[in-house]
Amino acid sequence: LIALLRVGLSFKGKLVATMMLGVINSGLPFLLFALAARVLPAGYSAILNASTPLMGVLIGAALFGERISANKLAGVLIGLAGVAVLTRTGPAAGPEALWGVAACLTATACYGLAGFLTKRWIADRGGLDSRVVALGSQLGAVALLLPFMAWQASAQPLAWPAAGAEVWLAMLALGLLCTSLAYVLYFRLIADVGPLKALTVTFLIPPFGIFWSWLALGETATLPQALGGALIALALWLVLRPEAPAARAAAPDEDWSI
Repeated sequence: LIALLRVGLSFKGKLVATMMLGVINSGLPFLLFALAARVLPAGYSAILNASTPLMGVLIGAALFGERISANKLAGVLIGLAGVAVLTRTGPAAGPEALWGVAACLTATACYGLAGFLTKRWIADRGGLDSRVVALGSQLGAVALLLPFMAWQASAQPLAWPAAGAEVWLAMLALGLLCTSLAYVLYFRLIADVGPLKALTVTFLIPPFGIFWSWLALGETATLPQALGGALIALALWLVLRPEAPAARAAAPDEDWSI
Protein backbone atom coordinates (compact mmCIF):
# COMPACT_ATOMS: atom_id res chain seq x y z
CA LEU A 1 0.00 0.00 0.00
CA ILE A 2 2.84 2.36 0.82
CA ALA A 3 4.39 1.63 -2.59
CA LEU A 4 1.09 2.08 -4.44
CA LEU A 5 0.43 5.39 -2.67
CA ARG A 6 4.05 6.48 -3.33
CA VAL A 7 4.53 7.60 0.25
CA GLY A 8 8.04 8.61 1.27
CA LEU A 9 9.50 6.24 3.87
CA SER A 10 10.73 8.83 6.36
CA PHE A 11 10.23 7.83 10.00
CA LYS A 12 12.00 10.98 11.27
CA GLY A 13 13.68 9.05 14.06
CA LYS A 14 10.38 7.49 15.22
CA LEU A 15 10.77 3.96 13.79
CA VAL A 16 11.16 2.38 17.25
CA ALA A 17 8.14 4.30 18.55
CA THR A 18 5.94 3.17 15.65
CA MET A 19 7.10 -0.43 16.08
CA MET A 20 6.27 -0.32 19.79
CA LEU A 21 2.83 0.98 18.87
CA GLY A 22 2.48 -2.06 16.63
CA VAL A 23 3.36 -4.40 19.48
CA ILE A 24 0.70 -2.81 21.69
CA ASN A 25 -1.94 -2.02 19.07
CA SER A 26 -1.65 -5.04 16.76
CA GLY A 27 0.66 -7.83 17.88
CA LEU A 28 -0.62 -8.38 21.42
CA PRO A 29 -4.33 -7.90 20.61
CA PHE A 30 -4.16 -10.22 17.59
CA LEU A 31 -2.48 -12.89 19.71
CA LEU A 32 -5.01 -12.48 22.54
CA PHE A 33 -8.05 -12.60 20.24
CA ALA A 34 -6.63 -15.72 18.58
CA LEU A 35 -6.34 -17.39 21.98
CA ALA A 36 -9.86 -16.27 22.92
CA ALA A 37 -11.20 -17.75 19.67
CA ARG A 38 -10.30 -21.21 20.99
CA VAL A 39 -12.86 -20.98 23.79
CA LEU A 40 -15.34 -18.22 22.83
CA PRO A 41 -17.88 -17.90 20.02
CA ALA A 42 -16.77 -15.27 17.50
CA GLY A 43 -19.83 -13.13 18.25
CA TYR A 44 -18.80 -12.83 21.90
CA SER A 45 -15.32 -11.66 20.96
CA ALA A 46 -16.87 -9.06 18.66
CA ILE A 47 -19.11 -7.69 21.41
CA LEU A 48 -16.26 -7.60 23.93
CA ASN A 49 -14.14 -5.76 21.38
CA ALA A 50 -16.67 -2.94 21.57
CA SER A 51 -15.55 -2.24 25.14
CA THR A 52 -12.44 -0.53 23.71
CA PRO A 53 -13.72 3.05 24.28
CA LEU A 54 -14.54 2.15 27.90
CA MET A 55 -10.96 1.02 28.35
CA GLY A 56 -9.87 4.24 26.68
CA VAL A 57 -11.79 6.27 29.25
CA LEU A 58 -10.28 4.36 32.19
CA ILE A 59 -6.74 4.47 30.80
CA GLY A 60 -7.04 8.12 29.84
CA ALA A 61 -8.18 9.06 33.34
CA ALA A 62 -5.64 6.86 35.13
CA LEU A 63 -2.53 7.53 33.05
CA PHE A 64 -3.01 10.57 30.83
CA GLY A 65 -4.89 13.09 32.95
CA GLU A 66 -8.16 12.86 30.99
CA ARG A 67 -11.19 14.19 32.84
CA ILE A 68 -13.80 11.53 33.65
CA SER A 69 -17.30 12.99 33.80
CA ALA A 70 -20.39 11.55 35.48
CA ASN A 71 -21.65 10.33 32.11
CA LYS A 72 -18.38 8.55 31.40
CA LEU A 73 -18.30 6.97 34.84
CA ALA A 74 -21.89 5.75 34.43
CA GLY A 75 -20.98 4.41 31.00
CA VAL A 76 -18.04 2.46 32.38
CA LEU A 77 -20.19 0.91 35.13
CA ILE A 78 -22.95 -0.04 32.68
CA GLY A 79 -20.34 -1.45 30.32
CA LEU A 80 -18.95 -3.63 33.09
CA ALA A 81 -22.48 -4.85 33.75
CA GLY A 82 -22.74 -5.78 30.07
CA VAL A 83 -19.51 -7.74 30.28
CA ALA A 84 -20.82 -9.49 33.41
CA VAL A 85 -23.98 -10.55 31.56
CA LEU A 86 -21.86 -11.99 28.75
CA THR A 87 -19.53 -13.89 31.05
CA ARG A 88 -22.09 -15.32 33.49
CA THR A 89 -24.70 -16.58 31.03
CA GLY A 90 -24.80 -18.40 27.73
CA PRO A 91 -21.95 -20.29 26.03
CA ALA A 92 -19.34 -17.91 27.50
CA ALA A 93 -20.19 -18.98 31.04
CA GLY A 94 -17.59 -21.25 32.59
CA PRO A 95 -14.02 -21.19 33.95
CA GLU A 96 -12.34 -21.82 30.59
CA ALA A 97 -14.41 -19.17 28.84
CA LEU A 98 -13.47 -16.62 31.51
CA TRP A 99 -9.87 -16.84 30.31
CA GLY A 100 -11.11 -16.04 26.82
CA VAL A 101 -13.05 -13.04 28.12
CA ALA A 102 -9.97 -11.86 30.04
CA ALA A 103 -7.90 -12.16 26.86
CA CYS A 104 -10.44 -10.06 24.91
CA LEU A 105 -10.55 -7.36 27.60
CA THR A 106 -6.75 -7.24 27.80
CA ALA A 107 -6.69 -6.78 24.03
CA THR A 108 -9.15 -3.88 24.24
CA ALA A 109 -7.02 -2.33 26.99
CA CYS A 110 -4.08 -2.49 24.56
CA TYR A 111 -6.18 -0.72 21.92
CA GLY A 112 -7.17 1.98 24.39
CA LEU A 113 -3.59 2.51 25.54
CA ALA A 114 -2.21 2.63 21.99
CA GLY A 115 -4.48 5.50 21.00
CA PHE A 116 -3.05 7.74 23.72
CA LEU A 117 0.51 6.57 23.11
CA THR A 118 0.15 7.49 19.43
CA LYS A 119 -0.58 11.05 20.49
CA ARG A 120 2.24 11.14 23.04
CA TRP A 121 4.95 9.35 21.02
CA ILE A 122 4.09 10.69 17.56
CA ALA A 123 1.83 13.75 17.51
CA ASP A 124 3.43 15.50 20.48
CA ARG A 125 6.93 14.92 19.04
CA GLY A 126 6.59 16.65 15.72
CA GLY A 127 4.14 14.35 13.95
CA LEU A 128 4.51 11.75 11.21
CA ASP A 129 2.57 10.66 8.13
CA SER A 130 -0.13 8.32 9.45
CA ARG A 131 0.49 5.87 6.60
CA VAL A 132 4.12 5.56 7.68
CA VAL A 133 2.92 5.06 11.28
CA ALA A 134 0.71 2.23 10.03
CA LEU A 135 3.67 0.61 8.25
CA GLY A 136 5.98 0.90 11.27
CA SER A 137 3.31 -0.50 13.55
CA GLN A 138 2.85 -3.55 11.35
CA LEU A 139 6.61 -4.15 11.33
CA GLY A 140 6.53 -4.14 15.12
CA ALA A 141 3.58 -6.54 15.20
CA VAL A 142 5.35 -8.93 12.82
CA ALA A 143 8.51 -8.83 14.96
CA LEU A 144 6.46 -9.76 18.03
CA LEU A 145 4.49 -12.56 16.35
CA LEU A 146 7.30 -14.24 14.42
CA PRO A 147 8.59 -16.23 17.44
CA PHE A 148 5.05 -17.48 18.12
CA MET A 149 4.70 -18.51 14.47
CA ALA A 150 8.06 -20.31 14.60
CA TRP A 151 7.04 -22.16 17.78
CA GLN A 152 3.67 -23.10 16.29
CA ALA A 153 5.28 -24.29 13.05
CA SER A 154 7.71 -26.53 14.94
CA ALA A 155 5.15 -27.90 17.40
CA GLN A 156 2.43 -28.39 14.80
CA PRO A 157 3.82 -28.12 11.24
CA LEU A 158 1.70 -26.12 8.86
CA ALA A 159 0.12 -28.21 6.10
CA TRP A 160 0.60 -25.68 3.31
CA PRO A 161 -0.15 -28.16 0.48
CA ALA A 162 -3.51 -28.92 2.08
CA ALA A 163 -4.49 -25.24 2.31
CA GLY A 164 -7.22 -24.56 -0.22
CA ALA A 165 -7.96 -21.36 -2.11
CA GLU A 166 -10.38 -20.24 0.61
CA VAL A 167 -7.55 -20.29 3.18
CA TRP A 168 -5.33 -18.05 1.05
CA LEU A 169 -8.23 -15.72 0.28
CA ALA A 170 -9.03 -15.47 4.00
CA MET A 171 -5.37 -14.68 4.80
CA LEU A 172 -5.24 -12.01 2.09
CA ALA A 173 -8.49 -10.47 3.32
CA LEU A 174 -7.25 -10.42 6.94
CA GLY A 175 -3.82 -9.09 5.98
CA LEU A 176 -4.60 -6.51 3.32
CA LEU A 177 -8.14 -5.32 4.03
CA CYS A 178 -8.71 -5.95 7.74
CA THR A 179 -5.18 -5.00 8.84
CA SER A 180 -3.06 -2.97 6.41
CA LEU A 181 -5.75 -0.78 4.86
CA ALA A 182 -7.69 -0.63 8.13
CA TYR A 183 -4.70 0.71 10.06
CA VAL A 184 -3.90 3.29 7.39
CA LEU A 185 -7.44 4.60 7.86
CA TYR A 186 -7.33 4.23 11.67
CA PHE A 187 -4.17 6.27 12.14
CA ARG A 188 -5.59 8.90 9.77
CA LEU A 189 -8.68 8.98 11.99
CA ILE A 190 -6.54 9.56 15.07
CA ALA A 191 -4.89 12.44 13.21
CA ASP A 192 -8.31 13.94 12.38
CA VAL A 193 -10.38 13.46 15.54
CA GLY A 194 -8.07 12.28 18.33
CA PRO A 195 -7.56 8.95 20.12
CA LEU A 196 -10.80 8.61 22.09
CA LYS A 197 -13.14 9.46 19.21
CA ALA A 198 -11.16 7.20 16.89
CA LEU A 199 -11.99 4.29 19.19
CA THR A 200 -15.71 4.77 18.38
CA VAL A 201 -15.19 2.62 15.28
CA THR A 202 -15.70 -0.30 17.63
CA PHE A 203 -19.42 0.60 17.63
CA LEU A 204 -19.57 -1.22 14.29
CA ILE A 205 -17.85 -4.41 15.41
CA PRO A 206 -20.68 -6.20 17.33
CA PRO A 207 -23.35 -6.10 14.58
CA PHE A 208 -20.86 -7.03 11.86
CA GLY A 209 -19.18 -9.64 14.07
CA ILE A 210 -22.47 -11.33 14.92
CA PHE A 211 -23.58 -11.17 11.27
CA TRP A 212 -20.36 -12.73 9.94
CA SER A 213 -20.31 -15.39 12.67
CA TRP A 214 -23.87 -16.32 11.69
CA LEU A 215 -23.13 -16.30 7.97
CA ALA A 216 -19.72 -18.00 7.95
CA LEU A 217 -19.66 -20.07 11.14
CA GLY A 218 -23.30 -20.98 11.70
CA GLU A 219 -23.40 -19.34 15.14
CA THR A 220 -26.74 -18.13 16.45
CA ALA A 221 -27.38 -14.89 18.34
CA THR A 222 -28.31 -15.54 21.96
CA LEU A 223 -30.25 -13.60 24.57
CA PRO A 224 -27.09 -12.96 26.66
CA GLN A 225 -25.43 -11.55 23.55
CA ALA A 226 -28.39 -9.23 22.96
CA LEU A 227 -28.56 -8.06 26.58
CA GLY A 228 -24.82 -7.73 27.07
CA GLY A 229 -24.39 -6.02 23.70
CA ALA A 230 -27.24 -3.60 24.47
CA LEU A 231 -25.67 -2.65 27.80
CA ILE A 232 -22.27 -2.10 26.20
CA ALA A 233 -23.88 -0.02 23.42
CA LEU A 234 -25.65 2.14 26.04
CA ALA A 235 -22.36 2.49 27.91
CA LEU A 236 -20.57 3.65 24.76
CA TRP A 237 -23.32 6.17 24.03
CA LEU A 238 -22.94 7.64 27.52
CA VAL A 239 -19.15 7.69 27.29
CA LEU A 240 -19.01 9.32 23.87
CA ARG A 241 -22.07 11.58 23.89
CA PRO A 242 -20.29 14.63 25.37
CA GLU A 243 -17.41 14.17 22.92
CA ALA A 244 -19.26 15.11 19.75
CA PRO A 245 -17.86 18.28 18.16
CA ALA A 246 -17.55 18.09 14.38
CA ALA A 247 -14.36 16.45 13.19
CA ARG A 248 -11.89 18.41 11.09
CA ALA A 249 -12.73 17.86 7.44
CA ALA A 250 -9.84 16.82 5.26
CA ALA A 251 -9.67 15.86 1.60
CA PRO A 252 -7.82 12.64 0.71
CA ASP A 253 -4.86 14.58 -0.66
CA GLU A 254 -4.49 16.77 2.43
CA ASP A 255 -2.17 16.36 5.40
CA TRP A 256 -1.99 12.78 6.68
CA SER A 257 0.29 13.62 9.56
CA ILE A 258 -0.46 12.70 13.17
